[in-house]
Amino acid sequence: LSLTLAFLPLCWAAIYDSFADLPQQHFDFVVVGGQSTVCIRKFYLDSEHNVAGGAGGAVVANRLTENPKFSVLLLEAGPSYVVLFIPSRFAFIPARPEGLLNYTVPFFNVFLRRPGPLDWNYTVTSAGLNNRVLTWPRGRILGGSTSINGMGYVRGSKDDYDRYAAVSGDPGWGWDAMQSYFRKNERWTRPTDDHNETGMFDPIFHGFHGINSVSLAGYPSPPDIDNRVAGVVKELPEEFPYNEDANSGSPLGVSWVQSTIKHGKRSSSFTSYLGPEFSGRPNLHVLINAQATRLIQTSATAFQTVEFASSRDGPRNTVTATKEVILSAGSIETPKLLMNSGIGDPQYLSSMGIKPRVSIPDVGKNLSVHLAVNLIYSVNSTQTFDEIIRNETFRDGLLAEWIKTNGTGPLGISYTSHNIFTRLPEDSLIFENNTDPAAGPRSVHLQGTTQNGDISLTAEGNYFSLPATLLTPTSRGSVLLKSLDPFDDPLIDVASLNTEFDIFALREAIKMTHRFIQAKAWEGYILQPVSNLSLGATDEEIESYIHANAAPNYHVVSTASFSPRGASWGVVDPDFRVKNTQHLRIVDASVLLYVPCGFTMTATYMVAERASDMIKAFWK
Repeated sequence: LSLTLAFLPLCWAAIYDSFADLPQQHFDFVVVGGQSTVCIRKFYLDSEHNVAGGAGGAVVANRLTENPKFSVLLLEAGPSYVVLFIPSRFAFIPARPEGLLNYTVPFFNVFLRRPGPLDWNYTVTSAGLNNRVLTWPRGRILGGSTSINGMGYVRGSKDDYDRYAAVSGDPGWGWDAMQSYFRKNERWTRPTDDHNETGMFDPIFHGFHGINSVSLAGYPSPPDIDNRVAGVVKELPEEFPYNEDANSGSPLGVSWVQSTIKHGKRSSSFTSYLGPEFSGRPNLHVLINAQATRLIQTSATAFQTVEFASSRDGPRNTVTATKEVILSAGSIETPKLLMNSGIGDPQYLSSMGIKPRVSIPDVGKNLSVHLAVNLIYSVNSTQTFDEIIRNETFRDGLLAEWIKTNGTGPLGISYTSHNIFTRLPEDSLIFENNTDPAAGPRSVHLQGTTQNGDISLTAEGNYFSLPATLLTPTSRGSVLLKSLDPFDDPLIDVASLNTEFDIFALREAIKMTHRFIQAKAWEGYILQPVSNLSLGATDEEIESYIHANAAPNYHVVSTASFSPRGASWGVVDPDFRVKNTQHLRIVDASVLLYVPCGFTMTATYMVAERASDMIKAFWK
C-alpha cells in the first residue's frame, strides 16, 4: 500500500477546484479542453473506462503559455477528487491519471473498456451494425483519451497529410511541412528493458527533444509470438513485408508497435504537456469542475464568453477571452457545444428550439470513424498474458515488481506487439464501381494487431487475439442534440457499414488476418477460433459476422471539419478559425476531414502543435 500511495501526486497550485478560486474572470485565451470528473474506485482492477479528447487542449495550453504575456485558462469538466477505496481504509486523492494505477500502468489499459464514473457514458448505434446499441466511452479525466487509450503511436501515411493540404488549399498541412511538428511533439525514449533497438525503428523519422514520450515495448512478447510473426514475414513477404518503421510516412507492412510510454509508465498529454515543469507557470490556469454549456455571443460574429456549470442544476458561471476561445473538447463534445450555442444548421437548430446565430450547416455532420472486429483464437501455449488479466494474486505480484523496479516487467507495456498494415489489391472488384477512399498508394486500407492473449475475463485457457480494422471507411455519421439541456448526452449515429465499400473492406480485413495466422509459422500454435467464425468461412458468413460483432474503435473525426477558406462547406478554415465568426477556433480531431490511416491521438497532437504556432504568430 505504501508503495502504491507513493505514486499519488501532490496538488498542483495551477489547478483550481472551483470558479471562486480563479484569480480573474478575463483571460487572453480560454481553452475548452479534455475532461475530468469524480471517481469511486476500489484500488485498481475495478476501473473499467475508456476516454477520449484531451490531446488538443493540453498542447494549446502549454504552447500558448510559453509566451509569458499570454494568460490562458483551460476548462475541465468535473470535480478534482476521487475516493480511492483500499481494504479497511480510504483516502481522497486528486483525480489525475497518475494517481490511479489503471491510468498509469500501461498494461492496465486492457481494463479500460467499459463505461463508468470517469465516462460521459455515451451510446451509439448504426443500422449497419444490426441496430445494436453500443457503448461509446468518452472520458472525463485530465488528458482525455491519452490517459486511457491503448497508447499506440501511428502517424498515418504521407498521403494522408498531403491530401489534407490539397483539400484545404493550405500546403502547411502537407507531410513535409508537418515534420517539425512531429518532432516538437515526440521525445523518443529508450525502452524500459534497454534492449537493442537496431532494426526495430528508424531514428531518422523521429524526434528526440519533444515533450511526449514514444518508445518500443520494454518487455518482450514470448518467442512464440515474435518468432512466429517473423516467420510469416519471411514466408509471405509480398503480402506481409517487414517495415522497419511504420511512422516513416509509408506504414505498409508488419512493424513493431510504438507507444506513448515513458520508462514503463503512460505518457499522456496531461503528464507531458501539463507536467509539473509546465503546470506551475503563473500564466497557466486550469479550472476543474467546469463543464462548458454554451458560447455566448459578444458581438455580431464573436463568441468570446464561455458559460459553464459544475452540474445540471448548478449555477451558470462565465469567463471571457480577450483574444480567443479555443474549442478542444473532441469530436463529440465540440459540435455539441457549437449547436447548443446556436452555431450550426439553422433549420435543424430552429427545429430544436435554439435560435440560430451563425449558419454553418456541416456542424455535427460527416462523422468518420475506424471500424474493428475482434478475432480470438485458442493457442497451444502457457506463455500468454491471460493469467495477468484473470488472476488478481498473480497481477498483484507483477504490480509490486512494477512499482519496486520503476516500471519494468510485463505491466510496463501496452499489451500489443506488432501492427500489420495492408492495402486492398488495385484490381479488387470493389474498385469497379467505387473510388479508392485511401489518400494514396502509401496509405493503408486494413490493419491487424497481434495481441498475446484475450482481454476479456476468460475463466481458463490461453489465447491469441488479432483484431481486424478498416482504416479507410466511407460511411459518414452524425452528432445531434438529444434536448436543449447541455448536460444531456448527444445522439451519435456512427453510420458504420452503410456503404458497399466498408462491408467489402472489413470482410477482406478478416480474410487478411486469416491468411496471416494460416501461415506455416503458426502450425502447432493456433488451435481454433473462439468465435463461431471459422477460418474457412464464406464471404456471406463473414459479412453476417461483422454486422453482428463489429464496432467503431473511437478514432473519430470530421464533425467540425476544415475546408478551403471561403468554401460553403466545412466548419473551420485551414487556420482553425470557425467560419463566419471571429475570436473562435477549434483545435481537436473534429477538424480532420478524413480519418487518417494512423491513430487519431497522434494526428491530433500535430493539429494542436500547428494551431498553437498559428495562434501565437497572429497575436505576437
